[in-house]
Amino acid sequence: MRIVCIGGGPAGLYFALLMKKQNPAHRVTVVERNRAFDTFGWGVVFSDATMQSMREWDPQTAATIEDAFNHWDDIELVFKGRKIRTTGHGFVGIGRKKMLNILQERCLELGVELVFEQDVLSDEEFADADLIIASDGVNSRIRARYEDVFRPDMLMRPNRYIWLGTDKAFDAFTFDFQRTEHGWFQAHIYKFDDSTSTFIVETTEDVFNAHGIGEMDQDQSIAFCEKLFADTLDGSRLMSNARHLRGSAWLNFGRLICEKWSHFNGKSHVVLMGDSAHTAHFAIGSGTKLAIDDAIELTRQFNAFGHDAKNIPAVLDAYEEVRRVDVARIQNAARNAMEWFEVVGHRYADTLEPEQFMYSMLTRSQRISHENLRLRDPEWLEGYERWFAKRAGVEPAADGSVPPPMFTPYTVRGLTLRNRIVVSPMAMYSATDGLADDFHMVHLGARAMGGAALIFPEMTCTSPDARITPGCLGLWNEEQTAALKRIVDFVHGQTPAKIGVQLGHAGRKGSTKRGWEGMDQPLDEGNWPLLSASAIPYLSQSQVPRAMTRDDMDRVVADFVAATKRAAAAGFDILELHAAHGYLLSSFLSPLTNRRDDEYGGSHENRARFPLEVFRAVRAAWPQDRPTSVRLSTTDWHEGGNTPEDAAIFAAMFREAGADLIDCSTGQVVTDDRPVYGRLWQTPMSDKIRNEVGVATIAVGAISEADHANSVIAAGRADLCAVARPHLADPSFVLHEAAKIGFSGVEWPKQYLSARSQYENNLARAAAEAAGRK
Repeated sequence: MRIVCIGGGPAGLYFALLMKKQNPAHRVTVVERNRAFDTFGWGVVFSDATMQSMREWDPQTAATIEDAFNHWDDIELVFKGRKIRTTGHGFVGIGRKKMLNILQERCLELGVELVFEQDVLSDEEFADADLIIASDGVNSRIRARYEDVFRPDMLMRPNRYIWLGTDKAFDAFTFDFQRTEHGWFQAHIYKFDDSTSTFIVETTEDVFNAHGIGEMDQDQSIAFCEKLFADTLDGSRLMSNARHLRGSAWLNFGRLICEKWSHFNGKSHVVLMGDSAHTAHFAIGSGTKLAIDDAIELTRQFNAFGHDAKNIPAVLDAYEEVRRVDVARIQNAARNAMEWFEVVGHRYADTLEPEQFMYSMLTRSQRISHENLRLRDPEWLEGYERWFAKRAGVEPAADGSVPPPMFTPYTVRGLTLRNRIVVSPMAMYSATDGLADDFHMVHLGARAMGGAALIFPEMTCTSPDARITPGCLGLWNEEQTAALKRIVDFVHGQTPAKIGVQLGHAGRKGSTKRGWEGMDQPLDEGNWPLLSASAIPYLSQSQVPRAMTRDDMDRVVADFVAATKRAAAAGFDILELHAAHGYLLSSFLSPLTNRRDDEYGGSHENRARFPLEVFRAVRAAWPQDRPTSVRLSTTDWHEGGNTPEDAAIFAAMFREAGADLIDCSTGQVVTDDRPVYGRLWQTPMSDKIRNEVGVATIAVGAISEADHANSVIAAGRADLCAVARPHLADPSFVLHEAAKIGFSGVEWPKQYLSARSQYENNLARAAAEAAGRK
C-alpha cells in the first residue's frame, strides 16, 4: 500500500514505523512542516502500561526509549507549607524532542521516507496514496477540510496554562499549589531527562485576569511564575521554547471529540489519528499515550484483515469501533482530572487539610480508587486511614489498625451512624392503601441486619393523592403510623441500624401503575387528580395536572406537617424531604416544569419559595435533635433545565433553612433527559455541593462496592453513600463487602455468626486459587 502520514508527531511516526515493520513492501511517507529533529514542547509522559505495549510491538524502539527515559514512582504535593509524598505510581517521562528523534531514526532504519519543511494544505496533494493518516495535530487542516464529515466538537476549557521548562531535575512528579491575593496557581512538574523538567503553570481565568497576566509579554509572565514558585525552583530558571506564540504565551486547553474518524475522498482513505481526532487534558498525561495506542490499534487491525488496500474500509471501521471506546474512557478520566484543577482553588484548596487534599488529588480522575492506592503505596494509605479515622473520633486498636473510611462513624445533630452506608429509598409498590405490611417488615428488617448504618423505606406519601401508584407507602393516618412504628421498633430493638423516613408528594408523576405493570403509565381506572407547579403532563398520555393554587399549597404544607409529626411519633431517626425526580416539590424547582409567572416562578428564589415553605414547616415540626436531609435532582440532564450550578444555589437555600444533608441525585424530571452514566456518575454533583456550598451530602449512583464508597468518603466527596440496587440483590451487602476487603470490625447479627467464618474462609480460598492461576 501507499501510505502517507501528514504530521510527524508520535502518532504519525509510530504508525509509519509499525506498518513498515509489518510489511516492508508498503511505501510509507511521513510529511512534517517543521525542520528535521525540531519540535516545540518539553517533556511528555505516559504510563508503564503504554511502555509495555511498545515493547510488544517494536522492542527496538521501546529499548531505545527506555534507555533515554526517566522513570519515577513518586508523586509529591507542595501545599500550605507541607510536602507530602507517595510512591508506586509508575510513570515514564521523556523529552518530546528526544522521543521524536528516536522515532524518526527508527523510521529511517526501516525505510520510511521522511519529508521535512513541507507544509501540507490538502490531502489531495497525495492523490496516489491508498491511505492518508491525518496526524497533523489539534488544529488539523485535513480535519477542517472535511468538517462536515468528521463533525468535530471542540470545547475550550476555562483555565489558562503556560508550558515551560526548567533546568532543575525533580525526582518526583510534583504538584505545587501556591495562593496569591487573587487566588490559586498550580504547577505540574516532572523530569524528562537528566537535567531538565517540564513545568506547566495553570490557573483560572479570573485569577489570570486579576494579575494582569494577559497584558504581559512572555518574559514578564515567566518572571511572574519564577517569583511565585521560587521556593520550589530553588534558584533555577524557567525557560520557554514557544517563542512563536504571541503575548504572554498562556493558552486555553481545547477538548476535542469527533463523531467520525475516517473518510474516502474519492481517491484515498483519510483517517484521523492522535490530537487531530481527540484530545485529553495534560492533568493525567494521556495525549502521547492516546497517539501511540491509536497507531498500535490501526496496525493491529491491518494484521487482522490483511495488509491490502481492498481491506482498508473494514480496517478503518474496526479501528474506530475499538478506539472510540478506549478514548472515551480516557477522555472521561481526563475530564474529571481537568475539572478538578479548574475548581481546585475555591472547592478544595481553601478548605481541605493537606492530607485530604492529597487524597482528593490522587483520585481526581476516579480511575485510581482506594484499594488501588493500597496496592501502590500501602504505608501512605494506612497513614491516611489513621488520619481520617482520628478525625471521625476513632482511635487505633492495639495493633494500630483503624477502620477504612466507609466504616468510620458519622454524627449529625443527635444521630450517630456506625458507618457511612445508607440503604437508599427504593420503591416497592407493595403497600395497600398506604399501609406497610409483612413484606415491608421482612424487606427492611433484612437490610437493617445486613450491616448498613441507616435504612430508608421508599418515599412515603403525605396524602392519598400524593402517591405515585396505589402501592406506595403513606403516612396520613394512625393505622399507617402504627404499621411503620412496628418496623422502626424492630430495627431499633434487633439491630444497630438507624431508620429514616423520606416524605414526598408525587405531583404530576402520580396516579400511575406499579412499576412492573407499566412504569409511569397512567392507571386504567381509579385515577385521582394531580397537582404540579404548572399544568404540564409528564407523558403525552398522562393526566394533565392542575397548577397549584394557594389553597392547594396550604393543604399540602399541612399534609407534610401532619406526616412529619406521625414520623416523629413512630420513632424515625432522620427525615428526608423528597424534592427531586420531577415530583411535586421538584416541579417547582426546575424551569422545565415550572412555567409560572407569579411569585412561585422565574428566579431561583421564586422557584424555591414553595419547596422551602414546605421544608421550614417540616423542620419546625420535626424534633430539633433529629437531623433532616433534602433530596435534590442536582442536574436535569436537559438543555434549559437545572444544572449543578443551579442545584448549588438551591442547596445553599435549604442549608440556610436548616437542612443538615443534601441527598444528591439527578434527572428524572422530564422523560427526554440525557443522563451521562458511568462509574460513580452522580458523585461529582455531591462533591460540588459539599465542598462549595459547605453542607454535608449523601452520594448515590453506581456505588456498588466497598472500594467505591471508601474512595468517595475518603476524598471528602460525600459524607454518606446511599446504595440502592446492590442492596436489592444482597440484603447483607455491607457485611459481605467488609469481608471482601478483609475488615473484621463490622458487627454481624449474633444469630448468623456461625456463617461468618465460613464466608470469610471461602473468600480467602477463592482469592488464593485466583492468585495461583496467575
